[in-house]
Formats: sequence, C-alpha cells, structure tokens
Amino acid sequence: MSVWTKWHRFRKLPLLERELVLRAMAFLVLAKVGLRVMGFRRWKQLIEHFSSRAPRRRILEPASQLEMAKQVTRAAHSAELHGPGTPNCLVRSLTLWWLLRREGIEGELHIGACKSESRFEAHAWVELGGVVLNDSSEVHKHYARFDAPIADDLEGSC
Repeated sequence: MSVWTKWHRFRKLPLLERELVLRAMAFLVLAKVGLRVMGFRRWKQLIEHFSSRAPRRRILEPASQLEMAKQVTRAAHSAELHGPGTPNCLVRSLTLWWLLRREGIEGELHIGACKSESRFEAHAWVELGGVVLNDSSEVHKHYARFDAPIADDLEGSC
C-alpha cells in the first residue's frame, strides 16, 4: 500500500480516531525509550502518575467502556502496523493501557510467563473486565499471569 493511499485512508478517519492513532504512534516510541532508560517499574509508575492527572474525555457505562476500549485498541493496532519500528508486546500493551487511562477507562495490564522445553517466555496484554483487548482470548491458556495463582492446566507450549 502506498504512502498516499495510507494518508488518504487516515484522513477519512473521524477526528477522535486520528487523534488516537497519532497519540499511540508517539507513545509507542516514548514507551520503548522509557522502558530502556527507566525500567518497567519506574516507567509504569510514571505513566500511572501522569495519566491519573490527565483530563478524562467522558464517564462511560461498562458496555460503552468496552466499545470505546475496542475503538482505542483498533487505533493502537493501526499505530503498531503503520508506525515506526516493530514494538514488542510490552511496549504495545503499555501504550494501549496508557491510551485507555487517558480515556478514563481502567484497563488492566497483565504480564505472564510460560516455559516450553528449555525456553522461558514472558508476554504482556491488556484486559478490561476480563475481556482480553490486544491479544487472543486464549492467552490465559498459554501464559500464567504473574498476578494470579499458577495453574497446572496451562496448555502445551507458549
């Protein structure tokens, strides 16, 4: 797809979606740098501090929150596909989590791990009310969340 085609498609998006995509693109880069410079814990605390002080767009009912969260997720995914670089799951999830918080939606950032043969793998994703937003709904079957009890019934490999 040519740059012009992408640009015309982007210009046809509603203003809110364009704003979300641009914000996500900027934060993807910022998150990658922030993680490298500050580490996960300090970077997450900084995000929490500044996003809690951000002006909220609206207060939504739970059903409306999920619809808005899906819209934010689509915008973040678009930024991942068409933005600079290839962000890893932690950068993508931190970006989505931050975007949701900016919209007044308290998504949950989860990090999990699994061991397959001799490999240890970690993965990050975001949920809202138990609904996985930026990954497969089956992610729980493959990765044990660090904030949840370890299950013996995790399926196969990572």
